[in-house]
Amino acid sequence: MNTTPIVAVSACVKSIKDINFHAVADRYLAALVQASGVSPIILPAQGYGLHTENLLELCDGLFLSGSPSNIEPHHYDGTPSIDGTLHDSYRDATILPLVRHAIDTGVPVLAICRGFQEMNVALGGTLHQRVHEVEGYTDHRAPDINKGYDIYYGLSHDVNLTPGGMLEAIAGSPSITVNSLHSQGVDQLAPGLGIEASDPDGLIEAFHVKDATTFAVGVQWHPEWKVMENTFSRALFGEFGKACKDRAKTRATQ
Repeated sequence: MNTTPIVAVSACVKSIKDINFHAVADRYLAALVQASGVSPIILPAQGYGLHTENLLELCDGLFLSGSPSNIEPHHYDGTPSIDGTLHDSYRDATILPLVRHAIDTGVPVLAICRGFQEMNVALGGTLHQRVHEVEGYTDHRAPDINKGYDIYYGLSHDVNLTPGGMLEAIAGSPSITVNSLHSQGVDQLAPGLGIEASDPDGLIEAFHVKDATTFAVGVQWHPEWKVMENTFSRALFGEFGKACKDRAKTRATQ
């Protein structure tokens, strides 16, 4: 009996020659195959009416990818959007209602960058729209992309792992070095989330869902980049894969 887990991967709406496409960067899919050992399928960002909760019943995991776009601030009672900020209302409408459903039904969740922020907003938290403009925080934005992707996604700063937390157990150390490509970040942490990692400036960089019955973790950085070359990133995706495999085995016996 084939019990290879099926993982739904959030997509973004991309306009090409005025035609909308649903897209996911290949590096996310590759990381899920290589480090998690799962079969990813792209979940279209069709918005309300898609009945994604029904689609999720066919899956063993939910992966929330990063994106150049940000969540529209009205979802967390934020100030009006700052000019020049890219949004994706279809993705908001698709993913935000799905997060709580996944957690409530025991579907493992791994969220990265925008996905990390989606988890926080979906569960009642808020965001800083521009972390670098908030007093006390450092600049977490990405390096100049013209310098090449190895620099763009290169390791940037340390994060402190919560003592006794899940990520500390995975890392086997009190801190790890991560990349940094975000302008937005957690302001108020949603009720029910537990901090897993913080930047030395105090910004929350990772969390878990405290009432989840399975793996439900979000990280602000991008562990999918060259995942097989980074011991911690490979282990993080591996733990997500294990949880998805457990769900697949359970579904196969039902």
